[in-house]
Amino acid sequence: MSLSQKIARKIYRESKYLLREAGYRLGLYRGFHRSARGCRILIYHGLCKEDPTRFNPIFLTKNRFEDHLKFYKKYFNVISLDDYYARNLSNERFNVCLTFDDGFANNYKYALPLLEKYQLPATFFITAIGAAGYDILWNDFLGIVSKYGPENLTYKRKVYRKDKNNKYISVADGISLADKLRNTGFTEKAEMMRQLYPQVPFKINQADIDYWLQMTPKEIRKLAASPYVTIGSHGYYHNDLARIKISDTAEELILSKQYLESVTRKKIKSFAFPYGSYSPEVVEAAKGAGYRQLLVMDFKFPEDQNDPALLERFTVNPFISTHNQMYATIKRSYEQH
Repeated sequence: MSLSQKIARKIYRESKYLLREAGYRLGLYRGFHRSARGCRILIYHGLCKEDPTRFNPIFLTKNRFEDHLKFYKKYFNVISLDDYYARNLSNERFNVCLTFDDGFANNYKYALPLLEKYQLPATFFITAIGAAGYDILWNDFLGIVSKYGPENLTYKRKVYRKDKNNKYISVADGISLADKLRNTGFTEKAEMMRQLYPQVPFKINQADIDYWLQMTPKEIRKLAASPYVTIGSHGYYHNDLARIKISDTAEELILSKQYLESVTRKKIKSFAFPYGSYSPEVVEAAKGAGYRQLLVMDFKFPEDQNDPALLERFTVNPFISTHNQMYATIKRSYEQH
């Protein structure tokens, strides 16, 4: 696609969002929401007070999340992950299941009180990174370093330069540092954090804590105690399980389950693949570890839709209004006309 085509497509998409938002405000879409049928599992990540796209495109403000909950209460039927798998769906409303990935402390701080306020269920997929002695995921660490770090960075004798999205790209081969690290185990990622943090000591900035801090075991336990919450695993180190050795993947799947069960004192049976990345071998390893509910973003193989353990999810978009998000949720697309 040429640059002019990309620009034209963006303008067209944004104009559709504006027109649709105007239609909502005029009351033109009430019938659309009330008549919608079907079901969708949604992916949320972090919540913050303001500036949700400061470091990445996966955060929402807590106020926007509350707007979502109000909308769900008015038009949709919100169900638990267990009910979704059991197909306990409403025939009178569109069904949604809310999930959170990554285990941010802001989930405990902002999401839990709102879920309890509106009495709506959600599943939180959490890593075991705290058991490894870390309070941040490696990809969040690199994202913040990429935001605050120098234009040119030398790591392991290789030069990386920031692109327009603040990602460090190798001058030698054009591959991002993040993508290179996704192909490694956690030892390499831990070494990256050890080497780069002295250059960008971002943890001293209290205003950034909501964007990276992980939940403590105590917070995970309190979260799990809520009648509106289910806890699932999101891996041990937040590794890309399809890119590391299958023996390491199998070990992570087992250890993360054991950690979360010891913290929550509850059975952990659901797993959300980090980055939505998986393979048939990874799926079998997850089942072998005792997981019965396996969440992806999009099916990667034709046979996946016939596996009752595997379900797709849809990621929320922080760049659009609540009404446009709900339209996209029903359509499962951000490109629908």
